[in-house]
Amino acid sequence: MADKKCIYVLDTNVLMHDPTAIYRFEEHDVFLPMTVLEELDAGKKGTSEVARNARQVSRFINELIETHGSSNIEHGLKLLRPKELQLRKNGQIGRLLFQTSAQMPKGTQLKVMPDNQILASILVLREQNPDRNVVLVSKDINLRIKASIFGVTAEDYENDRALDDFSLLYTGLDELPADFWAKHSRNLRSWSDRGHSNYEVRPRKGEDWQPNQFLYLPGDDELELRVVSVANEVATLQVVEDYSGGNHSVWGVHARNREQNFALNALMDPEIDFVTLLGTAGTGKTLLALAAGLAQVMDQQRYREIIVTRATVSVGEDIGFLPGTEEEKMTPWMGAFTDNLEVLSEPQDGGSWGRAATNDLLASRIKIRSMNFMRGRTFLGRYVIIDEAQNLSPKQMKTLLTRAGPGTKMICLGNVEQIDTPYLTETTSGLTYAVDRFKHWQHSAHITLRRGERSRLAHFASENL
Repeated sequence: MADKKCIYVLDTNVLMHDPTAIYRFEEHDVFLPMTVLEELDAGKKGTSEVARNARQVSRFINELIETHGSSNIEHGLKLLRPKELQLRKNGQIGRLLFQTSAQMPKGTQLKVMPDNQILASILVLREQNPDRNVVLVSKDINLRIKASIFGVTAEDYENDRALDDFSLLYTGLDELPADFWAKHSRNLRSWSDRGHSNYEVRPRKGEDWQPNQFLYLPGDDELELRVVSVANEVATLQVVEDYSGGNHSVWGVHARNREQNFALNALMDPEIDFVTLLGTAGTGKTLLALAAGLAQVMDQQRYREIIVTRATVSVGEDIGFLPGTEEEKMTPWMGAFTDNLEVLSEPQDGGSWGRAATNDLLASRIKIRSMNFMRGRTFLGRYVIIDEAQNLSPKQMKTLLTRAGPGTKMICLGNVEQIDTPYLTETTSGLTYAVDRFKHWQHSAHITLRRGERSRLAHFASENL
């Protein structure tokens, strides 16, 4: 009877993406070709996230060799870390296998390239283990295509995938049915507190609400609500602030649609420490975040200053190649913020003198920082905006969010349709990961902005080009 255990062959990019990948295949065996070890050695130098991951993989492998002895390499090393040896003695454990010979499969003529050498080692491995299912795991699409041509099963590495289908991602808002009040008339309780109308209902089947989720009732009885809390099968709903007109604005900015109004409510709430705004270009993510930040730093003095940062991956050059200070180096990547700042810093009167004074005042309270130097920092009482967050890996997102000290609010902005980082997808992006993991936390909020608010030209271009 054929052995049901598979042999998973890991590509270098998988290990550089997730150093713990060798431990993620449960009872199955993991095979590392010699080419992968050579590429890890070549990529270990430097201070980048990829280099750190390469060094960590080498430490894991060395740890396994020291624990189980180098004499067992030929037969494979048990994929157990020293702390787990006593916990899982009897369970089925996979082994870490290495390529111990450099022979080519019969009848194949492959150019000597790292990808082809990995593919050749898989073909030899398959010949040596005819009763085992050999699977290549790689984040390189072209290598997976080559493997398929040779009849080798190939898969993407999906252990860090936040969810199976991006369309299932939490949107942060939900439409209520027309008969919502009729359904809850028996157990409804309402009261007014500090100028806000509150309602207490018992959620029914299908009403699986999260804290700070926004609900709306369209039509003639239009109403916008926020889920304040969900506990003991009782949900407390509160009518949101209306920033869409009149004198009720945020730093002169009015909400142009329902989603923007929800976003401003989340951004202006001091009880919400973490806000994620997801949306395509022109939906107002940056403008709303910056306006709310200025209102709370300059007017309410809730935070000491605004810190703006973003991933600089799209240009492809290191920040050190640009002249000037850290802030000057970041200026080319901060065009989106300077464009929005021009709109927000336009004084009602005072002419060019008033404009210059306003710009100087705002510049003193807005700091632009590079993501390269975030490790080890702690932000106290800051309003932090992370732009282009879709280009962050889950590990990088964790590194940034753990910088928050007491009194700090973190805002993540991004558009998952514009991911520029290799090997990241809609479902593995750090922004998607954060939205999914934080949706149950009572001090976080998320809004997916759908409607663009730039101009009729931009709207027509996005629809027709």
